[in-house]
Amino acid sequence: MDMHAHDRRRFLALGAAAAASAAPLLTACGAGFGDGDGNGKGGGSAADDITGSFDWKRAEGRTVKALLNKHPYTDALIADLKAFTEKTGIKVEYDVFPEDNYFDKLTVDLSSGRASYDVFMLGAYMVWQYGPPGWLEDLGPWMRNSSATGAEWDRADFFPNLLSADQWSLKAGAPLGQGGQYALPWGWETNVVAYNTEVFKKLGLKPAETFDELREVAGAITRRAPGAGFDGMYGVAVRGSRSWATIHPGFMTMYARNGLKDFTVEGGKVKPAMNSPEAIAFTRDWAEMVKKGGPPSWTSYTWYQCSSDLGAKKAGMLFDADTAAYFQAVKGASPASGKIAFHPGPKGPGGSLATNMWIWSLGMNARSRNKSAAWLFLQWATGKEHLRKGAIEYNHIDPVRKSVSQDPAYKDKMRAIPGFIETFETVVDQTEIQFTPQEQFFDATTSWAAALQEIYGGKNASSVLNSLAGDLASKVG
Repeated sequence: MDMHAHDRRRFLALGAAAAASAAPLLTACGAGFGDGDGNGKGGGSAADDITGSFDWKRAEGRTVKALLNKHPYTDALIADLKAFTEKTGIKVEYDVFPEDNYFDKLTVDLSSGRASYDVFMLGAYMVWQYGPPGWLEDLGPWMRNSSATGAEWDRADFFPNLLSADQWSLKAGAPLGQGGQYALPWGWETNVVAYNTEVFKKLGLKPAETFDELREVAGAITRRAPGAGFDGMYGVAVRGSRSWATIHPGFMTMYARNGLKDFTVEGGKVKPAMNSPEAIAFTRDWAEMVKKGGPPSWTSYTWYQCSSDLGAKKAGMLFDADTAAYFQAVKGASPASGKIAFHPGPKGPGGSLATNMWIWSLGMNARSRNKSAAWLFLQWATGKEHLRKGAIEYNHIDPVRKSVSQDPAYKDKMRAIPGFIETFETVVDQTEIQFTPQEQFFDATTSWAAALQEIYGGKNASSVLNSLAGDLASKVG
């Protein structure tokens, strides 16, 4: 469903080794290669060589090779490829890999410089690892060239915070939304609360509006639900495995709503901030919430266990990706389907609904020799027509385009899930990547998850987080 299930240690090791070994080979990769197909004349972007009127057929007869992760978005894309080929005359060859080795495959291919694939799926966080070595094509020049990009693509139709999430200057600590556009948003997830309406009604509970209320409700469900006929139910499902993916959904969302930062940037240097007094207090409270109202085997929990427990009526709430709840909520999907509703989740001080997100994006290989055709593919795959079809006929649950989110057919579909549309519309403008961009993201957040486990296990929060911050300071700064 999403890419958060697996430990990223192999990915980290491969990425670090590949970046180091491939740096000399790829020093000029991000510059494009000149003639619109990446065949090397001139030193600017290959997009600069596309002239004349926009033409969907300009690369007719070409073949684009795509590397894709097994995912509902991929299913929708593959089902619609015939429409792309009819529109452009371009064939698409693709390989689909399961998530447990998808990023290993992508990292090795990009670092080798072979350019086995022209286009590929990646998460926005991967831009921070793949961008600095020059593996990703800057799509900005393609987007700005009216000869390369049709007017109907309509950049302004994207939610701006999603487009900005894939744009970066490649400088550690620099904010997103500046510099090159290294990928395009394709499908995304916001992190909110889903809850079992049946147990809430029976216990007389309401969705939490503050973090303190969330902790109270989680504990109350764990204590009272079994006596009300919900055997084995606990309060709130949140991730807990020793993985970067434990930090980024519910934890980082509530952390950000409390005005807290992972790092600060001072004098151009990135400095850890997860050991501030406020961050220590929050982390202690989060761990305490999980102890009193979370799953008994929390330290092994990924998105899969969290999602499954909500669907199996083992969890009264889920604070995670909205897709993780959606696929349990749809009719006939789980024992809890028909009894799951959505809520934006607790507000922070001052009513903050700052929310962290995951974005599946599409990028282009900087060494592709087929950039003109590859850009037409990216343009079509992120265009209104395909994404509307994906949202209505398939499972592109959170639209990256404003027009799709307001489409009557999409709204009719999603109204079957109580609170989904209202929650989406409440948080969409405050949803963005809440982390500080830097190349050590995966390593730092995995270490953070390990620290969270230690605090959950009874170690002193201040000591653990001070130690974490000291360790990260030498790696990130």
